Amino acid sequence: MKEVVSSSAVFFSYALLAIFAQNAVFTRALGVSRMVQLVGDDRTSSALFGMMLCITQVLVAPVAFFAGRWFIAPLDNRAQLRPLVYIASIAVVCLAEHLVLWLLRSLPRRAQLLRIVPLAALNSGVLGTVLVERTQTFTLGESLGFGLGSGLGYVLAVLLVTEARHRLRSKAIPKAFRGLPITLVYIGVLALAIYGFTGHSVIL
Repeated sequence: MKEVVSSSAVFFSYALLAIFAQNAVFTRALGVSRMVQLVGDDRTSSALFGMMLCITQVLVAPVAFFAGRWFIAPLDNRAQLRPLVYIASIAVVCLAEHLVLWLLRSLPRRAQLLRIVPLAALNSGVLGTVLVERTQTFTLGESLGFGLGSGLGYVLAVLLVTEARHRLRSKAIPKAFRGLPITLVYIGVLALAIYGFTGHSVIL
């Protein structure tokens, strides 16, 4: 029982760390381009994208964990092969998700999910999170928690930018800064605010 409580505490602490103090968007600028596209894309549901991103992050974590142990650890040139193995892990998970959705023909919003899966999986946030997990030699539980937290942190970033959209369209903003420039400035200000609370000591 003590081990279960300890494992759960580690899982949730790493999830919270990835959501706030180590948010992939605000501390490492991972997936910013996709997030900016997502905020301005009315065809793609932010909720469905966030759900698929969280699922992908959680599924990739154990695949990359075991791939690192079985394929990379015994090799001498592991540093060069590490990104390729992790990209292959993400591709395997993406194909598996696509296959499951393709088989579940009665699933609501199936067509929309099939379109979102590659957008969520082929995201620098996913690969960046995996690289952080593996270079910091997280355990499986820590990797799962950090993966889930990174997905939820990405959703939080999308919600913050979406909420500010109407303010960022203000006519008080100079013409040269309207659109993408002011959005990037806003993301930068949020990143500085988070950095001000957390400082440099918690950077993994």
